[in-house]
Amino acid sequence: MNVTFITSAPFFRRLPAYRWGADVYGHPDTITGPLILGGIVKKAGHDVEAYEELNGSFDYDRLIRRTDVLCLYTMTSNAPRAYEIADRFKREGHARIIIGGLHASALPEEALQHADQVMIGEGENSILDCVEGRNTDKIVHAKPVCNLDEVPFPDYSILKTPCEAADVLTSRGCPFRCSFCTTTRMFHPYRQRSIDSVIAEIRHYKEMGFEYMNFQDDNFTANKERAKEICKRMVDEGLVFKQTFFFGRTDIANYPDLLDALAAAHCTRILIGIESLNQDALNDINKHQTIDDIERAGKACRDHGIELIASIVLGIDEDGIDDLKRSTDFAKSIDAYQLQPAVLTPFPGTPVYDRFKKEGRMILDGSEHQVSDWEAFDMMNATFQPKKMSPWGLQSAFCTMARRFYTRRSAIHIGVLYGSEYGWRRWGLALMAQWGTIATQLAGVIGKGSTYWRVKHAPWMFENDPENVAARAKRPTLLGKMKDTAIEVSKDLQPETMRENIQRTSKRVEHDLWVARRRRETQRKEAQRPDPYANVPKRSMPSENSLIPLKILGVTEVALPILLVGHLIRKHAE
Repeated sequence: MNVTFITSAPFFRRLPAYRWGADVYGHPDTITGPLILGGIVKKAGHDVEAYEELNGSFDYDRLIRRTDVLCLYTMTSNAPRAYEIADRFKREGHARIIIGGLHASALPEEALQHADQVMIGEGENSILDCVEGRNTDKIVHAKPVCNLDEVPFPDYSILKTPCEAADVLTSRGCPFRCSFCTTTRMFHPYRQRSIDSVIAEIRHYKEMGFEYMNFQDDNFTANKERAKEICKRMVDEGLVFKQTFFFGRTDIANYPDLLDALAAAHCTRILIGIESLNQDALNDINKHQTIDDIERAGKACRDHGIELIASIVLGIDEDGIDDLKRSTDFAKSIDAYQLQPAVLTPFPGTPVYDRFKKEGRMILDGSEHQVSDWEAFDMMNATFQPKKMSPWGLQSAFCTMARRFYTRRSAIHIGVLYGSEYGWRRWGLALMAQWGTIATQLAGVIGKGSTYWRVKHAPWMFENDPENVAARAKRPTLLGKMKDTAIEVSKDLQPETMRENIQRTSKRVEHDLWVARRRRETQRKEAQRPDPYANVPKRSMPSENSLIPLKILGVTEVALPILLVGHLIRKHAE
């Protein structure tokens, strides 16, 4: 039997310009769920292929002819595209359709309109019965895996689209339950694999020739001693990659020995959910962290040469525009390698979605309006009515934060701190932030019927709240802003202020050079370490030096806005 697994991507994310941007952001990887399930089906004797639309194009006509069973993985933003693919396979081919994933698990009845079967939850114990026809239930409630060591490794041999980084999942779920998070609703309870099982999988990828790896746990450092032991064994057994990414929390600052172990194992790229610098906002989303935790985490990562990706949530009820500006400035002050502004997105199945729906605050909702609304649920779009800013104000704040953080000037600083490759990446992200802002503003004005147009023209239901009326009254006029700016400039020109600024800048440069020297010394020591896999054939990987050719950057400055406007016109025509 020919079985095909596809992870779909919305139209915008399939554009060459977006794929280029994804390469600038990091090394392409793939969702491992379909590779695990595909490996189970392949081991049973079936012919299996897996594809991820985000990372490459492929021949759908051939797949429609060959596929007997089509398995589609859905997140909320790619669900409309998955339904489109399913309908096409039904119309033109002969395949049975099975849909699973986070979105299908939250809204199985919706997914069932486009599938023969919908799988809710973790599919390892049910996928083979569904593929081979022993389980014919329309909605399959898959039982979670109790012992994660029994789950086979993802089978990258079935993947037919590009992938540069191997993903390792050492646990499922998260001991915390933030109100906007979807993962803890599908992967529950929190479970961990044994360290031996994790190391065996890492060794497998090292032997395959992968040069980059990601720990995809929602919180890799939840168990500090366990994470430290994994890193120690990676170093001792020669399983260190060029760079390893992981998710963590601000409490990592309390464990300097863990930070040392992470840096030694080249786990030097971390995403931390800072979310907000407003303590009331943090309490509102059950984040269980303080402002002091955030500040210490930023300093600790910088001191250990760990690149911090600061994730900030926009649109929390307790946050206003000033809070968002403060969060962006803070991310710059701690030399965060990247900023990931994420618009609060009420995903189906989460408490925040249920609350907003009950309060009538949803602007876009695929369950009530058109299914294509789900494409906007990608944490980059305003989909609801915020309390302290208008919907369009929230959308504009997302663009403003990205543009304020990703500047071409900052590319030089990041290049000095982390290396020239990272400076070029920051330059590319600055370019995307600039053109993305222009495209968003254009869409809000001329893209009638588009997501941005609907958000811009949605009446703000909290406009007349006394608190918002008072805030608008206090907002400075243009003349007032000019006056305040002139006062600040005059202060900066005072001799004492200039001396203080020079001293502060000098200390910062000295610290940056110290961090850079420490990082280079660590890399030199690692380069001298014998590689036990030196004779193992390597996977074909593109050269890092060719990642962002300067000529392509120049062309993109012209091509990107044209592609974006073309996308808006296409959406409007639909």
